[in-house]
Formats: sequence, structure tokens, C-alpha cells
Amino acid sequence: MVEDLRLDSLEGVGPVTTRKLSDAGVHNVMDLIVRGPVDIADITGMEKDTAEKIVNKARQHLVEGGLIAKDFVSASEIYKHRQSIGRISTGTNCLDTLFDGGIETQALTEVYGEFGCGKTQFAHTMSVMVQKSKEEGGLEGGVLYIDTENTFRPERIVDIAQAHEMDPEKALDNIIVARAYNSAHQTLILEEAGAIIQENNIKLIVADSAVGLFRSEYLGRGTLSVRQQKLNHFVHLLVRIAETYNCAAIATNQVMASPDVFFGDPTRPVGGNVVAHTSTYRIYFKKSGKKRIARMVDSPHHPEEEVIFALGKAGVIDPEEAEKKTKKTAKKATTKKAKAPKIEVVVDAPEIATTVEAPKVDATEETPEVDAIVEAPEVEATVETPEIATIEEPMVKEIESDDSEPAKE
Repeated sequence: MVEDLRLDSLEGVGPVTTRKLSDAGVHNVMDLIVRGPVDIADITGMEKDTAEKIVNKARQHLVEGGLIAKDFVSASEIYKHRQSIGRISTGTNCLDTLFDGGIETQALTEVYGEFGCGKTQFAHTMSVMVQKSKEEGGLEGGVLYIDTENTFRPERIVDIAQAHEMDPEKALDNIIVARAYNSAHQTLILEEAGAIIQENNIKLIVADSAVGLFRSEYLGRGTLSVRQQKLNHFVHLLVRIAETYNCAAIATNQVMASPDVFFGDPTRPVGGNVVAHTSTYRIYFKKSGKKRIARMVDSPHHPEEEVIFALGKAGVIDPEEAEKKTKKTAKKATTKKAKAPKIEVVVDAPEIATTVEAPKVDATEETPEVDAIVEAPEVEATVETPEIATIEEPMVKEIESDDSEPAKE
């Protein structure tokens, strides 16, 4: 199969053209389909008509090999193909119900929401679940994780793998992380991902986040058109890779607040209509206390509904499991508290006795001293003393005056 995908296996493609394509990052026939004739002409310098002929030959070669669908197919054949399409279980009943079985291959699933709503945790969980066997809901494949915000944590992969009874070392070995430092580097990683996908049996591509670097580099309305064109190229490239290589693609997206919304939720995903039209499935994550709400915003066949999920050590979990864990932890905490303080009660008992035996009663009995303070100012004593002084003194003076007058005569 690998020999059939070599560039020199196509008619009319010689060693010179093969060298040009290899130098431009096109290493096999599938890369020709992914990049397209316009992009091939730009990166190699060949004429557009020549690039179109090469791409058409590559498409016909893949159709004959059964790797891509024919040009004209009946709806019944598409329906049969849809029944056998690969799906990655989320490990939860609620999100599997929302996705109708799990994340679908050959499609782009966009997850957007504010910070802390669980986008990165969802990406980490799916990076572990895709490695499970098909009987357990996985695809037995690897992961290409494009990290643009430096939020990939191998510790979380270890926790999630242990929670699902998987080998953490194998889970880490099956994940290839590509750290993107700017938007051009992010696009370049995806353009050169064809060889890595085939060598490592990649079944899931994660872009976390897909629009963050474009949003930070192209500022203002003057650069809006350039940003949207480059973003359009990246998102369409991601979709074509998922369709061509038969793998699932997850893109997390940031949000912004719309100032013209006075009623309702003002949260809007970043990227505009370019990302909205390209995404196959669009899911909105939002906070609801300790729980999270996932709403299917756009889908070709899923109904628009909401489900409640939670976040835990196992990544994305059902809310019932979160409640059980909280109850278990609460029971353990209560049992520990009930056993330990038995000694404390015996020791603390005499302290309470001393506080009770303290002479609080004396303080209450001494309070009637207020009566003595009230009785002290006797009104009779203060009133009687001036009456005696005013009455007795003038009477003595009058008597003395009467006795003295006849003596002088």
C-alpha cells in the first residue's frame, strides 16, 4: 500500500517533479489530494494546468485503490459506508448520546467555550480513548496533538489512562505532540503531517486551539481579510486530512463576548463564518457550577440538544460518577472526624466544668449594689440641714439685742 502511494507511481511524474514536490513537503499521493492544485502550483512554481493534471491523476489513483469514494455514488452506498464509519467513544454516556456514539472519523468536530469549561480536558480524554480497542470504543490508533497554547500536560494523560485501566507509558508513546509557536508554524505542521500519520497510524488529530495564534498575530480590521484567508487554508487542510487519511479531527476554539447582545448569552466563537462553515460538528461547552453543559450547535444530522457532564480525574465523566465520588469522599471525611475526636471530648470535658464552676453567680449577686448607690443621696439630710441653720441663728440674735438695750440705759 505504501509503494502504491509513492509520487513516482503516477504517470507523467518523473524524478524532477518528484524532487520538487518532496522539497515542498508533498511526500505521497495523498498529500497531493490534501494540498490541492492551487497550493501545489504555488509551492512548486509549476503551472496551474500541470498541477491540476497531477492532482487529478492522484485522485484517480486513490479511487482505483478504494481509498477515497468515487465521483458518482448512490445514496444507498453512502448509507452503507456511513454505517461502518469509525467512531471514538468519549467514555461517558451523556456525551456519547450527544455525538450519537462518539467522535466521528472523516469529519471535523469543533468545541468552543470560555476558559475552564473543559475543552482541553476533553481533548486529553479523547487522546486516551482513541487508543482503546474497537470493542471498548476506540480505534487502536495514535494521536497527533498540535499544541498552540502550551496546555498539553502528560500528567493528565497518565491520570486518565490509569482511571481507564490502561498502561500510562504506552498511552504517552502513542501521542505525538507538535508545539506550534506561530500561525505559519501551525500550518506547516499540518502540511507535513502526512508522513507522520502513516508511520504512526494516527487516528485522531487535535488542534488546541485552532484559532488562538491567528487571533493574536493578526490584530485590527486592516488584517482581518488576511487572517481569514490563512485561517480558511488551515481549517480546510485539517478537514481534507481527516477525510483522506480516515481519521478524526478535533479543533478547540476560543470565544469572545458580543457587546450588542443585551439579552441571552453574549458568547460567540472566534473565527467567523470561515470556521463555522468548515466544521462538520460544532459543540458549545459552558460552565454550570461544578458541572458542565455541552450543546450541539451545528450538525448535519444530530438534533440540537444539551447534556450535562463533569470533569474529574478520569477526564470527562458522567455527572452521576462525580456525585458518587463526592459522597464517598464526604463519608470518608465524616468517619475520620468521628473517630479522632473521641479523645478530645474526654479531655475537653473538665475545661467546660471549670468554665461552668466559675463564680458567675457572685457577679450576678453583686449587681444589686446599684441600690446602695441609689439610696446614698438621701434627700431628707440635704433638706433638713439648711432648715435648722436658717431658723436658729436669727432667733439668737434677736434675744441678744433685747437684753443689750436696757443695759446701756
